[in-house]
Amino acid sequence: MADYDDQNVFAKILRGEIPNKTVYEDEHCLIFHDVNPQAPVHVLAIPKGAYVSMDDFSAKASDAEIAGLIRAIGHAARELGLAESGYRILANHGRDANQEVPHFHVHIAGGERLGPMLPRRRD
Repeated sequence: MADYDDQNVFAKILRGEIPNKTVYEDEHCLIFHDVNPQAPVHVLAIPKGAYVSMDDFSAKASDAEIAGLIRAIGHAARELGLAESGYRILANHGRDANQEVPHFHVHIAGGERLGPMLPRRRD
């Protein structure tokens, strides 16, 4: 993976250069509504640190940052009314997974039955 680019859209959101519709924020992360939602509820959770991917985050983030992100995702899901009916969390890593923004982020999607996560493979 490439080095962290501090001009990526999420870095600009964290600096307040691009507005967002915040769901939750604390010292470790920001959760906000996706501008191109793929479900009735679709938000993104991003750490405030400069991490390119899940691999980068898991290798370099502090225990407090990792725990903070996981707790924030759960908090946001409850606040958005998703905990009872269910929701999906998804993070893309790298080219083969189609990671579009080089800042680690987790999609939280729900509000309807989402169907299979990936198309069924034909052998």
